[in-house]
Amino acid sequence: MPEVITCGELLIDFVPLESGLPLIDTPGFLRAPGGAPANVAVGLARLGVSAGFMGKVGDDPFGHFLARTLRENDVNTACLRFDQTARTALAFVSLTAEGERDFLFYRHPSADMLWAPEEVDPDYVRSARIFHYGSISLISEPSRSATLHAIELAQEAGALISYDPNLRLPLWPSAEDARAGIELGWQYADLVKVSEEEIAFLTGTDDIEAGIERLWGGRLKLLAATLGRDGCLWRTANGSGRAPGFQVETVDTTGAGDGFVAGLLAGLLDRDLAIEEEALAGLCRFANAVGALTTTRRGAIPALPTRQAVEEFLRRSQ
Repeated sequence: MPEVITCGELLIDFVPLESGLPLIDTPGFLRAPGGAPANVAVGLARLGVSAGFMGKVGDDPFGHFLARTLRENDVNTACLRFDQTARTALAFVSLTAEGERDFLFYRHPSADMLWAPEEVDPDYVRSARIFHYGSISLISEPSRSATLHAIELAQEAGALISYDPNLRLPLWPSAEDARAGIELGWQYADLVKVSEEEIAFLTGTDDIEAGIERLWGGRLKLLAATLGRDGCLWRTANGSGRAPGFQVETVDTTGAGDGFVAGLLAGLLDRDLAIEEEALAGLCRFANAVGALTTTRRGAIPALPTRQAVEEFLRRSQ
């Protein structure tokens, strides 16, 4: 059984072959497997961690391509389901000249939205040492109930619960629904990775450190705020700190946050979250390196680095 299980959306990102153009003017796209929780699973597998993915795709060519991609990347797909009635989700991505993204989603509904509680394998979930999820599968039923059911099973079994709010406002009925849904997922988490945009959305402040303090509480044992090229800030019950980022030639930022999560979870697998500040700073530096390398190629899953690539990059960056 996998040591780390992720659940949620698995989809196709159509990434533009040219940056700096709006979708209406983009002449061609690269088909890239993606979906934040699936990206994390592949990222972990590339780092040598046993990982599995739970969720649903369409029983269509895209769905089978995605299942094959996970298997080829050594991600366990024993609990990946196929839907006969809905198609696999698609996302068309536009990139600025700096590699920043905008999304146009096709999911009305897509198969991942129809993942149901009865399709969750309790024994599979209970086997995980870390369970990771995002907010997209909390948007609507039945995937919301399936996700919450899986979280509760993992929690009961003593797993570390990891969460990425992964704000995608166009997918929610309203900003108010998005905030409520993200907060619903937040209350179960021991560890949360949050972006600058998400901090501003949830707290109403652009002051990152003040926002982190407002978000701290509840079950949280570790809160990590990613800052792009500037690295990350982290907060635990024992204090806070910063891990510097890396300057790389950015092509596409898709999946960078997921790479960061994979790097962080890989480092935390055999550690208690009450680790010393110096050790946590080292784990965050490693996670920053994974995220940075993910931005140097187009697409999310195709760009996620191996442990060897990350360690070599860190040696060159000393």
